[in-house]
Amino acid sequence: MEVSRRKAPPRPLRPAAPLPLLAYLLVLAAPARGAEESVWRSEQAIGAIAASREDGVFVASGSCLDQLDYSLERRLSRLYRDQAGNCTEPVSLAPPERPRPGSSFSKLLLPYREGATDLGGLLLTGWTFDRGACEVRPLGNLSRSSLRNGTEVVSCHPQGSTAGVVYLADRSNRWYLAVAATYVLPEPETANRCNPAASDRGTAIALKNTEGRSLATEELGRLKLREGAGSLHFVDAFLWNGSVYFPYYPYNYTSGAATGWPSMARIAQSTEVLFQGQAALDCGHGHPDGRRLLLSSCLVEALDVWAGVFSAATGEGQEKRSPATTALCLFRMSEIQARAKNCRWDFETTQHNCKEGDQPERVQPIASSTLIHSDLTSVYGTVVLNRTVLFLGTGDGQLLKVILGENLTSNCPEVIYEIKEETPVFYKLVPDPRKNIYIYLTAGKEVRRIPVANCSKHKSCSECLTAADPHCGWCHSLQRCTFQGDCAHSESSENWLDISLGAKKCPKIQIIRSSRDKTTVTMVGSFSPRYLECVVRNVDTSRLLCQGKSQSNRTCTCTIPTRPTYRDVLVVNVTFSFHSWILSKRFNLTNCSSLRECPVCIGTGCAWCNSVRKCIHPFTPCDPSDYQSNQELCQVAVEKPPKTPGGGRFKENRSNRTNQGLQVFYIKAIEPQKISTLGKSSVIVTGANFTRASNITMILKGTSTCDKDVGGQNITIVGRNFDVIDNLIISHELKGNINVSEHCMATFCRFLAPSLKSSKARTNVAVKLRVQDTYLDCGTLQYLEDPRFTGYRVESEIDTELEVKIQKENDNFNISKKDIEITLFHGENKQLNCSFENITRNQDLTTILCKIKNIRNANSIATSSKKVRVRLGNLELYVEQESVPSTWYFLIVLPVLLVIVIFAAVGVTRQKSKELSRKQSQQLELLESELRKEIRDGFAELQMDKLDVVDSFGTVPFLDYKHFALRTFFPESGGFTHIFTEDMHNRDANDKNESLTALDALICNKSFLVTVIHTLEKQKNFSVKDRCLFASFLTIALQTKLVYLTSILEVLTRDLMEQSSNMQPKLMLRRTESVVEKLLTNWMSVCLSGFLRETVGEPFYLLVTTLNQKINKGPVDVITCKALYTLNEDWLLWQVPEFSTVALNVVFEKIPENESADVCRNISVNVLDCDTIGQAKEKIFQAFLSKNGSPYGLQLNEIGLELQVGTRQKELLDIDSSSVILEDGITKLNTIGHYEISNGSTIKVFKKIANFTSDVEYSDDHCHLILPDSEAFQDVQGKRHRGKHKFKVKEMYLTKLLSTKVAIHSVLEKLFRSIWSLPNSRAPFAIKYFFDFLDAQAENKKITDPDVVHIWKTNSLPLRFWVNILKNPQFVFDIKKTPHIDGCLSVIAQAFMDAFSLTEQQLGKEAPTNKLLYAKDIPTYKEEVKSYYKAIRDLPPLSSLEMEEFLTQESKKHENEFNEEVALTEIYKYIVKYFDEILNKLERERGLEEAQKQLLHVKVLFDEKKKCKWM
Repeated sequence: MEVSRRKAPPRPLRPAAPLPLLAYLLVLAAPARGAEESVWRSEQAIGAIAASREDGVFVASGSCLDQLDYSLERRLSRLYRDQAGNCTEPVSLAPPERPRPGSSFSKLLLPYREGATDLGGLLLTGWTFDRGACEVRPLGNLSRSSLRNGTEVVSCHPQGSTAGVVYLADRSNRWYLAVAATYVLPEPETANRCNPAASDRGTAIALKNTEGRSLATEELGRLKLREGAGSLHFVDAFLWNGSVYFPYYPYNYTSGAATGWPSMARIAQSTEVLFQGQAALDCGHGHPDGRRLLLSSCLVEALDVWAGVFSAATGEGQEKRSPATTALCLFRMSEIQARAKNCRWDFETTQHNCKEGDQPERVQPIASSTLIHSDLTSVYGTVVLNRTVLFLGTGDGQLLKVILGENLTSNCPEVIYEIKEETPVFYKLVPDPRKNIYIYLTAGKEVRRIPVANCSKHKSCSECLTAADPHCGWCHSLQRCTFQGDCAHSESSENWLDISLGAKKCPKIQIIRSSRDKTTVTMVGSFSPRYLECVVRNVDTSRLLCQGKSQSNRTCTCTIPTRPTYRDVLVVNVTFSFHSWILSKRFNLTNCSSLRECPVCIGTGCAWCNSVRKCIHPFTPCDPSDYQSNQELCQVAVEKPPKTPGGGRFKENRSNRTNQGLQVFYIKAIEPQKISTLGKSSVIVTGANFTRASNITMILKGTSTCDKDVGGQNITIVGRNFDVIDNLIISHELKGNINVSEHCMATFCRFLAPSLKSSKARTNVAVKLRVQDTYLDCGTLQYLEDPRFTGYRVESEIDTELEVKIQKENDNFNISKKDIEITLFHGENKQLNCSFENITRNQDLTTILCKIKNIRNANSIATSSKKVRVRLGNLELYVEQESVPSTWYFLIVLPVLLVIVIFAAVGVTRQKSKELSRKQSQQLELLESELRKEIRDGFAELQMDKLDVVDSFGTVPFLDYKHFALRTFFPESGGFTHIFTEDMHNRDANDKNESLTALDALICNKSFLVTVIHTLEKQKNFSVKDRCLFASFLTIALQTKLVYLTSILEVLTRDLMEQSSNMQPKLMLRRTESVVEKLLTNWMSVCLSGFLRETVGEPFYLLVTTLNQKINKGPVDVITCKALYTLNEDWLLWQVPEFSTVALNVVFEKIPENESADVCRNISVNVLDCDTIGQAKEKIFQAFLSKNGSPYGLQLNEIGLELQVGTRQKELLDIDSSSVILEDGITKLNTIGHYEISNGSTIKVFKKIANFTSDVEYSDDHCHLILPDSEAFQDVQGKRHRGKHKFKVKEMYLTKLLSTKVAIHSVLEKLFRSIWSLPNSRAPFAIKYFFDFLDAQAENKKITDPDVVHIWKTNSLPLRFWVNILKNPQFVFDIKKTPHIDGCLSVIAQAFMDAFSLTEQQLGKEAPTNKLLYAKDIPTYKEEVKSYYKAIRDLPPLSSLEMEEFLTQESKKHENEFNEEVALTEIYKYIVKYFDEILNKLERERGLEEAQKQLLHVKVLFDEKKKCKWM
């Protein structure tokens, strides 16, 4: 069935099985609204609702929880969960229009322990706050403090789901919470840092002991998600037959799509999690894609049936919604229990007997009860008088009621309430626990208390009881259809009739022939016969026909004698009364003799005489045995089903004739036969015996739909029910609404489009249908330019028929047969009408074909034709004949042209095919040859290549301590370097500013400094960058007080551990997000600077130098810095041509900067023929340094190169007049090969006289080895550069990564072992001290997991210090780090950190190369690292005296290194920025009163200084 109400688009709701007619009649009644409705409005969108048995209704919205009375008229108490007086939502998230179940800030609202002996009821609440906290409170008043609470119980994500139920465990007599939640969401780390502890990350379902103080989860109280499984969205939790059931569906929170079928998980109702299996739920009937979202859930316990609302995907804007998007499906719990299997599908389970590849068995719903609808949102089910009643919420604010039949067959839903604003109904419907005649309807920010039925709309007893609504019954004393509670003495079946008794029990007046000459009027049905009076009166004459009273518990009867004069009685009024109670009925006996059917006859009050098979007046003589006045006794002999006046067709099968007969359903009338739902009209169907009908349907067609059939100016709109519209309107933007004359029938409307001559050629108008005060938009029409006809042709195939073809320019007119009239003029103004046949549209023109039939001399008419007249609506055009080439001309020329084209195409195709085949063959041969060569060269290089590492690389160019420290403290803020590096030795010690001296003394107060740091970190705009800068300024300010700085580091580290211990201790010190983390990095840099210089510096410099040598051994593209030899695949130069080594004899000119006599000035240098001149300069400079142990004395841009050829010299430049310019204007840099320099050539190095700029500023207009795309497919000129670039494959050169690794391997291992070695069996003081400190803290916190301490040590030393050094050699040495070297060092640093990792690497063939490169070495390194950590732990602990002595010595070393006043000034800037917050914090803390005074004094001093000097 499809039902449309006042909204568009329609909202169809149809059951899977045929529906009885009565249900359709119920849906016509207007929904109840307002009389008994009470509304509670909250400040925020409602996230949860629950009703307790004794303590009212609980509503959670935003961060508030309200306790309301049952009538929703009064708030009993309120709980502010976030902060007092504020109900706003804690996270600024736009609430979705249709929130998924559980997707709110309030996650659980569970009253329990109600009615327990000597125990008060409790309320368990769960919120996203405090990482998913739960509280247990007394039910009576929310203002009382919580009894128990715990964190990480529910999902802490507003979008995440949570479902739970509290139950009493049989054995322990304790109350347990079974909760299922989406604990982890795939959202950005910065969005909501509330991820649970590592032990809970994979948890799906948990058991919590509600008696425990912190709602703890016991050891066997978790059910984990299967590893690799996606997120699950849980909708509900309920108890059935000793088990806990959780309906859910797999859901991808990132894409917003369901990833599997909705399912039901089952665990035992016990004190530990015993997984009993899962079963899939299939509610996909009637939808092609299936319904994989579960929106609402309800257990109908009395039936052992579970009801769920399922939905297909609709997209964000609901654009994919269809009449079958959602459905209500009912499942038998016994079947779900039987088919639930214990397999590793969504959950981890140890006991399973499933085969690999098995899928969950899909449970099918009860087919007869499935209801399909466009937009259901919620369901609640109950059983009343053995009838199953379902309440359904919809997405447009309707509350529907469905009553299921005996076999759970679904009925047509009744709309019992509509929200005017059409707000989607909340996914949970809650019944009133005290009065079952009310239900709480939640939508948006409102809760309404709605009556479950609109009984008063049924005006008679039979109408009330045949409605089959178990909530309604007939109240005799009130003479109304009411709820049982609204009827006095309703416990007596004589005063209140419910539907179980049936309409037969309704009081009903009958006229019965008691004997041949007597007619008795009596009352039948369930009603007390005492003290009744009955009266029969002739309405026309007001004459009393008879009167009677009830006697001795018998029904009142009234007997009328059969007299001839009574045959003239046409209208009789019969009244039964008792005090104020009156039952009356009027019998119209006017047309008895004209009625032909027994049921119709008796239904009007007449009588049926079987002997003559006629309808007679009830007071006419007839044998009592033949007299029928009861429809139940009518025999049926209907050969053909009649058609009712209302147009409804019904069928009845011929039944066996019995003495008793059968009741027959019939319809008297349907008024009106057409309605407009826009006007809220009602339909009344009158008749009898509706309950006896079967297989009868009544279809209500919805709002008319319009399809325009446009032709010229006559327009037809096709649709349905056009006979209910008032008029048709054309709406124009300039001329307004124009009423047009229309001719409308039920299925179409015709009208003549009005003239808009003053309008522009192309304009749009809207077509609207007016129904009462509502306007239906029926689309738009476009006024186009008049059609243009170019000519016509007349052809005659036979002498009695003509074909006329009219040519027309293409346009958007959709001309049909009824729109066009064509007339052919021939001879002397003779006319012939041409019958339209069809229209053919080609690329250029449109052809209209019409025919003239049954004529003579067709050929002569064709030759004498003059013109054609075309009429389109009111438009009349004349078309002239076009000149037509002779047919034989086309027949000759066309085949010849076709043959020529075919031969030419075949020839060209064959030639092209041969050429293509030849080229492909050559290319494949060339590719095969190159592949062979590259693979063989790569193999040979791995086996034979050796890198001659130069041992004498000169003095290691260490940076001094000051620059090392500043580059470490401020890696991204080079601007601070110069202000800290002014000469401090000439500074007067007494010149220190008084304000800075006071501040220096203040920060030496440990309690003050720690309080300041914690206060700053709580400020939202104190960014990560600010934290790092503050830590570095503090390090510089306390550079000479390292003992004090170390104590501050200890305090802050302990505080950080306290913060991390409640969440994930393994993440501590992992990132630089707090002051203490940056402070630790700086402290390590200060304390390990000596160890770095003495032990690690030389192997580290050797590694960088060796890596540079290997990279420069092969081609390096000077533009992109990519190289053939590298460790990083991203920097691999695979588009390289062939290259060779060129040995040069280099002569260095004697310069004033380098006049030493023992300097060798003739050096042999190896370069590559593909090197640019700039690259050759670098290699020549490096060779000079290696040969002489000292640099040449000039910068690269200060020297030039000259090629000596005999007595001629030629200066070598990267770009000169001989440079090659490619097709797209890109200049190729000159190389050694470009100048054709051969082995043994002499190159002179000379000092430039002026213009010490670089040879060229490279840009996108230059290229070196990597050619632009347009050139990559061209042959490279030159003998040494044969081959084509397009055959280069990156993977051919991956062996170069391995070759580079082998070349530096020994140097790299030497470096690593220098880092994790213990020289002289002693660890550096800083490392030993801090590692012992971490061990002690772990022991104090009773952390027994050794992995935690290992990770702490790794995060504090390798991650915070060594990786920073390994990736940045410029922090330690006076060298320049190239982007390529940076990429290679990143690979080395990754391997270094992998050596410290506890996680075993699972690498496959598809793993990244930087992981695969050192995969075999990592296990060895891991063992060495473990031994290193163990050796440090086994060393005897440092005494406090030893550590203080070390720190004091380090402090003395760095005296006068930095301008500490600058650091103090920067620290004061932060203090004054957050001065009020710091002062407030100091006021609240005890023992800091003196520090507070000092801070105020410091501010006064700085303010005074500011008056006379800019800071």
